[in-house]
Amino acid sequence: MSTPPKLDSIDRRIIDILQKDASLSIQKVGEMVGLSQNACWRRIKTMEDEGVLKARVAVFDAEKLGYPLTVFAILRVREHSADWYKKFVSQIVSRPEVVEFYRMSGDVDYMAKLVVRDVRHYDEIYKEIVKIGPLLDVSASFAMEDIKNTTAVPVEES
Repeated sequence: MSTPPKLDSIDRRIIDILQKDASLSIQKVGEMVGLSQNACWRRIKTMEDEGVLKARVAVFDAEKLGYPLTVFAILRVREHSADWYKKFVSQIVSRPEVVEFYRMSGDVDYMAKLVVRDVRHYDEIYKEIVKIGPLLDVSASFAMEDIKNTTAVPVEES
């Protein structure tokens, strides 16, 4: 892991503001933190250049777009070679329904978060995943209620 860049209280306030509303103009963000537009832009640009700010995106409601069901799939695999890994990962991440995908420690090898239309839709994806093979186990849990779902990262003082 790399050392996080040094962020002062103004940088952290900028991050907090942009995490809540990235559509704000740089001038407005600058006003909110007490900086000129140019000074605020330089700080945001530095955060982009250092990889602190990865993207500025809009967050949409999956349910309202026809994907009301969230599935967490746990995958245990037999193969761990570099070639297999490359093929496996590329096929999983190419699925637009896979919105998050992690390589895990412990008993689980991978975890995927998917948004799907219904259980039948998940089953179609499951059938495609098991074709990649060789898998030891694929199990899924279906989210019953979305209690907290955020893209915001904590920005407390370090």
